[in-house]
Amino acid sequence: MTTKTQDKRFSPERRRFVQGLTSSGVLASLGLLSPTRLSAAPLVDVPVLEGNTIDLTIDEVMVNFTGRPRTATAINGSIPGPTLRLREGERVTIRVTNRMSVTSSIHWHGLILPSNMDGVPGLSYAGIKPGETYTYVFDVVQNGTFWYHSHSGFQEQTGMYGAIVIEPREADPVKYDRDYVVLLSDWTDEDPHRVYANLKKMSDYYNRRERTLFDFTKEVSEKGLGQAIDDRKMWNRMRMSDRDLSDVTGYTYTFLNNGRTPNEGWEGIFRPGERVRLRFINGSAMTFFDVRIPGLKMEVVAADGQNIKPVAGIDEFRIGVAETYDVIVQPDQGSYPVFAQAIDRSGYAFGSLTSVPGKKAKVPPMDPAPILTHMDMGMAHGGMQSMSGMKHAAMGDNEGAKAKSGVEVKRGPQVDMIAENPRVRLDDPGVGLRNNGRRVLTYADIFNLYPTQDTRPPSREIELHLTGSMNRYMWSFNGVKYNDSRPIGLSYGERVRFTLINDTMMNHPIHLHGMWSEMESGDDNYLPRKHTIVVQPGAKISYLVTADAKGHWAYHCHLLYHMKGMFRRVIVA
Repeated sequence: MTTKTQDKRFSPERRRFVQGLTSSGVLASLGLLSPTRLSAAPLVDVPVLEGNTIDLTIDEVMVNFTGRPRTATAINGSIPGPTLRLREGERVTIRVTNRMSVTSSIHWHGLILPSNMDGVPGLSYAGIKPGETYTYVFDVVQNGTFWYHSHSGFQEQTGMYGAIVIEPREADPVKYDRDYVVLLSDWTDEDPHRVYANLKKMSDYYNRRERTLFDFTKEVSEKGLGQAIDDRKMWNRMRMSDRDLSDVTGYTYTFLNNGRTPNEGWEGIFRPGERVRLRFINGSAMTFFDVRIPGLKMEVVAADGQNIKPVAGIDEFRIGVAETYDVIVQPDQGSYPVFAQAIDRSGYAFGSLTSVPGKKAKVPPMDPAPILTHMDMGMAHGGMQSMSGMKHAAMGDNEGAKAKSGVEVKRGPQVDMIAENPRVRLDDPGVGLRNNGRRVLTYADIFNLYPTQDTRPPSREIELHLTGSMNRYMWSFNGVKYNDSRPIGLSYGERVRFTLINDTMMNHPIHLHGMWSEMESGDDNYLPRKHTIVVQPGAKISYLVTADAKGHWAYHCHLLYHMKGMFRRVIVA
């Protein structure tokens, strides 16, 4: 069956909608999973496909998010691509046809599967050539909220991503009446190659919130002239800015909620008193979002597709690129804003939870733009588990340098700074969220719902520094970019601790393919299993990995424009 729909974002002649869309799939896309049906339903933006055999087609379509038509990369003619509803314990066949003129790929983010099904060109396979079809076949061995996206070039930035919802084989421990995916993303009308070129020429090209004379005058009144001048000297000496929170900002980005702009607004309908499950996915290329639903408390029940011990009473959470969080809310009658501010407050994605179809919630005011402090740069002493002392790397020094941990970090054009005394800051919500009067979720709140499966202590530790040069817009591990690096070797079956130290002023979401990263959050008996772990500036974090999947796997920062350098091949043999 072929279903056609009108959608002002796509020209009718180019929009190829979902083939094989079942009535249950339509109901799922509308959130109608409770026994009680609604008399009215929201507009359908994102198609839903379910079953054991799924066909996907990659092609270019014309879109118009900003009033100007642009070419995008779409799956089955949709941005986001269709939501895939799978079932734990079943074997699925997904046929992906590439109708573009360039090679493409699909990576199933967070899914545990054979390496040749992982979808990374150059590691898993050669990619999907123009005009060809690649058939993915794998057993679904997990449940929860995940997503998929291209792993070729900058196609993810141009619209090639979608949600995955896997129903559990056993009874779901989370009880809810209604189920919605909330897929957050960032869109630019610019060619992403141009975006990257702009960043290479000037790393703060998209930062339109640099300091002004007014800011300096305010600092003088608050700190005194001497301290204000010293602070400016420090930042100038490092050639860095305390406003540099995002490489790419709302200056070029339009932030989307399920493919809808803030002006359009996504809509999710509920009946008063229902338990509504919201599956938040950060499918953006570069944007961290701070999410809240003013007027509602959230109960966080899953992280990266894995059930956690429920964390109730949450007002807000930060979701890094590629992370997912499932929350339960129980709204009364009315309309509530689903409000996701970009970390730098340069824009937001928006939606409404409403008991009255068509009634948009009021958009709340954005928080003030955060300003990086000495703690965010790793220079503060004391305070909230801060780390102290960032050492500025001499730009002309090309010799290796021993960090305080003893790991050699190659200095030179790849490295601006080295953290001399990094600290674990799991209970730190991050810049812009500290002491804001709301209860903010932190990594220290997250514990797996079920006991840790592999209780062996790690046999060894692999320490990696997240390094970069903002001035040259170069990113790396240990000061060595991917093209100059050697693979990380793991022995099949071993238990290893990975420790990451962030020597930069950016948050980095680090993703290991094919295996779980079990974050050491305070209770070894209930280690949370994540596929993407955010490392804050000047901080360190550790997690355990059981090397239970043979093959070649990707390991990288999930910020799209960082990935070229901050990338490693992991070989399990």
